[in-house]
Amino acid sequence: MEFLTDPNIWIAFAMLTALEIVLGIDNIIFISILVGRLPQHMRDKARRIGIGFAMVSRLLLLFTLSWVMGLTADLFTVAGQGISGRDLVLLFGGLFLLYKASHEIFLAVEAREEAPPLVGDDATIAAVGKKMYWGIIGQIAVIDIVFSLDSVITAVGMVDQIAVMVAAVVVSVGVMLIAAKPIGDFVDRHASVKILALAFLVMIGMALIAESFDQAIPKGYIYAAMAFSLVVEALNIRSRAKRLASTTPVADKA
Repeated sequence: MEFLTDPNIWIAFAMLTALEIVLGIDNIIFISILVGRLPQHMRDKARRIGIGFAMVSRLLLLFTLSWVMGLTADLFTVAGQGISGRDLVLLFGGLFLLYKASHEIFLAVEAREEAPPLVGDDATIAAVGKKMYWGIIGQIAVIDIVFSLDSVITAVGMVDQIAVMVAAVVVSVGVMLIAAKPIGDFVDRHASVKILALAFLVMIGMALIAESFDQAIPKGYIYAAMAFSLVVEALNIRSRAKRLASTTPVADKA
């Protein structure tokens, strides 16, 4: 009971939960964009599996704290720069994110008409859809591990009690689960928002690579830029909707 009535515990829980939710925004955007490539009936299940894996990976890392903290110890040195296990994970995770975001931008901007529709009998289409489904789940799992590592190391640096960390992770992943579908649907409805989100992922990938070389970019700058761009894009969407609404009656009369 002393544990539950300690105000410091609740303050730490609130701060850590808020931070975990903020750190999970990148994860939600990535999952939403990848899941958007699947057929409609597969998206909800893939989204739940992806976010569920994010929670599992975070909890597993939390229960292996000694190993996680050991990742910050240098394994070898390159040109006077110490390289740790965490640096390697962030480096390859950043490169993967750069590749995937750039590839998705290319598909959205240049190759939309080149992607052939699924053809064949029902069994062939189902097999191709299943292969695509598990391929996307695998990609989500890879990036979940990268984001989870950063999230858990941040949690370890903020809070000493493992129970508080676990509770904060569970609550933040629950918020991710609730927010993922509305965010995904919004991104699907607005192509410009999807491109903007992919551009953010490129920026996050670059930040991960920089961080792997101990050149940390304050995340406040990144999230401030994201928030400003999204506000501007929201104003553009509203402006386009008003223009469309004002011209529709004229078209109807004609």
